[in-house]
Amino acid sequence: MQWSTGWYGSSGFDRLPRGGRPVPGLETAWTINWPARQVRAAGSGPLALAVVGDCGADDQQIQQGLKLVRAKDWRALTRWPGSYLTIARRGEALAVIGDLAGQYPVCWRTDSAGTWWSTSVAVLAALDGAPVDPTALAAHLALGQPDVLGQWSLFRSVSRVPTGHLLLITPQGACIVRYEPVEYEPVNLRDAAPTVRAALSEAVGVRCDGRPVSADLAGLDSTTLACLAAQRGPVTAVTFADARLRDDDLLYAVRTAATVPNLSHHTAPGSSETVYYAGLEDISALPVTDAPNAYVVTASIKKAVLDTAVGHHPEGVHLTGAAGDAVLSAPSAYLADLLREHQYRRAWQHAQAHARLRHTSALTLLRRARPAARTDLAGAWRQAAAELRRPPRPWVPQAERPVAWTPLLATADWMSPDVRDRLASALEVAAELATAPARLMAWSDRQDLARVGADTTGWRQIALAGHDIEVAAPFLDNEVIRACLAVPADQRGTPGRYKPLLGEAFAPTGVLPDFILTRVTKGGFNALAYAGLREHAPVLRDLLGPSSRLAAAGLVTEAPVAAMLQRAATGQPTAQGALHLAVAAEVWLRQLETAPARWEVNSHVATA
Repeated sequence: MQWSTGWYGSSGFDRLPRGGRPVPGLETAWTINWPARQVRAAGSGPLALAVVGDCGADDQQIQQGLKLVRAKDWRALTRWPGSYLTIARRGEALAVIGDLAGQYPVCWRTDSAGTWWSTSVAVLAALDGAPVDPTALAAHLALGQPDVLGQWSLFRSVSRVPTGHLLLITPQGACIVRYEPVEYEPVNLRDAAPTVRAALSEAVGVRCDGRPVSADLAGLDSTTLACLAAQRGPVTAVTFADARLRDDDLLYAVRTAATVPNLSHHTAPGSSETVYYAGLEDISALPVTDAPNAYVVTASIKKAVLDTAVGHHPEGVHLTGAAGDAVLSAPSAYLADLLREHQYRRAWQHAQAHARLRHTSALTLLRRARPAARTDLAGAWRQAAAELRRPPRPWVPQAERPVAWTPLLATADWMSPDVRDRLASALEVAAELATAPARLMAWSDRQDLARVGADTTGWRQIALAGHDIEVAAPFLDNEVIRACLAVPADQRGTPGRYKPLLGEAFAPTGVLPDFILTRVTKGGFNALAYAGLREHAPVLRDLLGPSSRLAAAGLVTEAPVAAMLQRAATGQPTAQGALHLAVAAEVWLRQLETAPARWEVNSHVATA
């Protein structure tokens, strides 16, 4: 696992990160398992700066970044292309800045001697064996939005930095400071298109640094990345193809590879093992991730793709279109914002168009949106708390429930009354502290990205451990996020065009073939999800049954989970997302019991 850590204190520290390499100029900061080319620094002593990860700044720009550190212009340090961690020291102040999507999360813990910070929450918990916080894990399972409980992490005694904030440590202690606006100044889609194009091109370019490049070649998002990379050199393009999917990803991939120079296309064929939940009977074969990770559910499918990529270029970088949906489009939940702002005519027009696509009525969509339009984030959390204190709801698909700022997932209904009550109390406290944007979509967009970013970080760990290949998700880069989310959700999600922002950005360039820009279909994995639920039901019943760690903590109860698995076995609609979350959390809890040691005794106690 790749991680970074550091110490700030006036007295010595008694631990060192196992295998840690000191960061140049920052004598009490270390990186673990990061290649030297991805750790760069300038300055030393009272003025120092380091970046860890895929940072597009050259050495001169990093040196000039010391002026930004001196001016405490923290946000400017996050505006280089790529995705990376920033560590900056100015006098007695130390700023640790993650990215906007949580691929470089920052957490910390403080005692009387000083403060440890890290990009790994589990590593900081391991300093003294701090246990998992069941209320925080309940929030992870029931709410699916990483920032709801603010600074609460999944472990007791360890705090986390919410997205859009940085960690600032001074002799007075550690605190979080917001560096990113709660909402962006809106930019018209057409005006934003050149900025989106430039940001995405630079994001891909940062990864094309001489390493062999491979890429998913499937939907519109991954195809865009593959074509951008092909402008810079050869790309091994991989399409997962399984007859059970019945989509047209392979058809478009073959046609794209025949049209775009430098794309060498290969197929990763499906098999009886490439289904959801395969391989979970032996979780010791899965790398330990820092948090519950959704990709353990689809590990066999991802392995098939990476096996194909590595077979043609080992030790390279693999581009994925993860988060493309989150930044390039928007769900119809934005209707709530239109209603809130009294844009009734526009809301009605959009509702009619969405209704035609979903074979429902415009009134149905507007009725679903109206409750969220009549409250704010704090009010929504109080409503969720009240619902948690009532008996669990009968299950209906999430798409049929009212739009909500923070939807309660089916997993909330599987928890014991005591856990539901504790989570409700935590939500009420969070509501008192909430500082939220005026628009629902400004909140939910950021939370979607944070969730995808955390999962992608786990996938990166899995890919490095199993294939020695780095996974890169350019749509999660800071500047790509900023450029895309500045476009209002009702323009990104307008029902008349499929991902109009991407089309507007690349239509005049020739980077993408015209038949790709006019594509309106999208592949899905439902068939493989249901196949996995049926074929691996015994394993899932064992994972979430009487011996379940989640069950021991009251985070799931046996009867509703068994009923949901029975629904899946008979092919009925199922709370797939909730099951994925529960299985990933159960696997993670079991892995923590055998996680490798991350610290060693410091035989030479040092001072900061």
